[in-house]
Amino acid sequence: MSVKVDTTHTSQFLGLNSESGVWPKSDYGKDVIVGLVDTGIWPESRSYSDDGMNEVPSRWKGECESGTQFNSSLCNKKLIGARYFNKGILANNPNLTISMDSSRDTDGHGTHTSSTAAGSRVEGASFFGYAAGTATGVAPKAHVAMYKALWEEGVFLSDILAAIDQAIADGVDVLSLSLGIDALPLYEDPVAIAAFAALEKGIFVSTSAGNEGPFLETLHNGTPWVLTVAAGTVDREFIGTLTLGNGVSVTGLSLYPGNSSSSESSISYVDCQDDKELQKNAHKIVVCIDKNDSVSEDVYNVRNSKVSGAVFITNSTDLEFYLQSEFPAVFLNIQEGDKVLEYVRSDSAPNAKLEFQVTRIGAKPAPKVASYSSRGPSPSCPIILKPDLMGPGALILASWPQQTPVTEVTSGKLYSNFNIISGTSMSCPHASGVAALLKSAHPEWSPAAIRSAMMTTAYVLDNTQSPIQDVGLKNGVANPLAMGAGHIDPNKVLDPGLIYDATPQDYVNLLCALNLTAKQIQTITRSSTYTCSNPSLDLNYPSFIGYFNRNSSDSDPKRIQEFKRTVTNLQDGTSVYTAKLTPMGKFKVSVVPNKLIFKEKYEKQSYKLRIEGPIIMDDIVVDGSLSWMETRGKYIVKSPIVATSIRVDPLR
Repeated sequence: MSVKVDTTHTSQFLGLNSESGVWPKSDYGKDVIVGLVDTGIWPESRSYSDDGMNEVPSRWKGECESGTQFNSSLCNKKLIGARYFNKGILANNPNLTISMDSSRDTDGHGTHTSSTAAGSRVEGASFFGYAAGTATGVAPKAHVAMYKALWEEGVFLSDILAAIDQAIADGVDVLSLSLGIDALPLYEDPVAIAAFAALEKGIFVSTSAGNEGPFLETLHNGTPWVLTVAAGTVDREFIGTLTLGNGVSVTGLSLYPGNSSSSESSISYVDCQDDKELQKNAHKIVVCIDKNDSVSEDVYNVRNSKVSGAVFITNSTDLEFYLQSEFPAVFLNIQEGDKVLEYVRSDSAPNAKLEFQVTRIGAKPAPKVASYSSRGPSPSCPIILKPDLMGPGALILASWPQQTPVTEVTSGKLYSNFNIISGTSMSCPHASGVAALLKSAHPEWSPAAIRSAMMTTAYVLDNTQSPIQDVGLKNGVANPLAMGAGHIDPNKVLDPGLIYDATPQDYVNLLCALNLTAKQIQTITRSSTYTCSNPSLDLNYPSFIGYFNRNSSDSDPKRIQEFKRTVTNLQDGTSVYTAKLTPMGKFKVSVVPNKLIFKEKYEKQSYKLRIEGPIIMDDIVVDGSLSWMETRGKYIVKSPIVATSIRVDPLR
């Protein structure tokens, strides 16, 4: 593994570069407007510098609203709009005083997400020496518009709906929504309702899957007309080093922002669940062994003690939420931890020192699905496979408000222009940025076409050329209920070969077939022009999910399931595609026809996928894929397939 200063770092992990691919071909997202509904924005951040930016597009109808500590002159050619929405929260809490009644971000979340999607290049970025390098958004020449609807004082659904509606009216091209509401049916979900209006205007909507994993059926934003993004790791690690008195060095994970200690301290193994024992070991480095996944309790107990540092030996899958410790700490795996325990137990006066702020690029395997990333099936619309794909979400560096502390150490609160945080809130804006690049290169593409290109070109092998692993399955192979079609691959999205397109009426046809009432459908569409004359469960989606009975019989109507799809050719001249199916255990999968011949650009061809289930299902989830292979080898148009016996009662 190399240790070096690098771009910080996800744009490089995504393969984005100035020499070839989607960055130069889209001119870095030039003239595209990315709108975000979030906690606001810190306009002074260098990520919103408009050096080298084009003029504000003439079609833009948005505004930069003045408010508390926010003057309209703070907007520029990068940050072209800033509005805030709190009528809902104030109507429900008449005596409430909003502390920052403007678009200014006092939380950090909105500044982080917006700079991830479309921040300008910033040299010399880092988080206290970690991830040092040049920070850049995925679409660095796109314009940004912020719609603040998430308040420290609370969140109201009506404010979210108003914010998205305003973004649509203002003329954004891409909406990035790192938020979601659990357990709402589609006709009560403001994201689903507002996103339908965005769809009608050709606006692409990217959303976060949620952070309730690794459990199934935890996903929000399972709406068929948005992109739902899961979170993955990247090939970068932040390192702390423990040097033992015998000269042996062990490395683990750390984002401790304080200084390394040059002096050695005594080191001893203690039960970190025992406060008295921790008090006895004040001013020493303590070694804690994570018993029964109790690392969060260990960290909490050590934080409230007076030890000089801590070593946590753990196999926890959610460590990124503990690495920014308030005290010197390093998190070791069991193998490295054993070296420490052996030394501490065998030496009569063991000592050690801790050092920090090393960034290591090239970690393998990567990406992996993050343990906390929410899983499908979608409770609001289980008939559509969700999530759609995964993107970088673990330990992402992006901009942060200067007056919002990033962490606290013994000496007090620490502030930084950049912060490293994790979640599907971080993966969503990566996908939003890729959508902005695609919109710049193909302004005529529909939201469904953009999503199709992202999904069918996603990759499923990690940087060791093995199937992507799922941290939440103890590093077992990830399935599409965790990662959708795979990991987003920006340089492939421009030229997918074939696309699965869909119109607003196609989504309504699905809602009709799901037996939503006319009133419920009208609540979603906010229109009476759509009809239910052609109900169909066969939404033209680039993925497949079928629900089977665990124990079946020949007379079981669910035993055989068919899916109809239509693909549109994007190539000039003749092209031929043949179907390739991966085996799915006892399931028999077939495609008719298994060859598609296109004579011209934009020609459409339809096919049927048929899945026949076994009498007895051995596994709850079985997955495979259908790939349309272009005969000259230029294109592989891939779709995930899931067969499951999970019982999902759609929210009603």
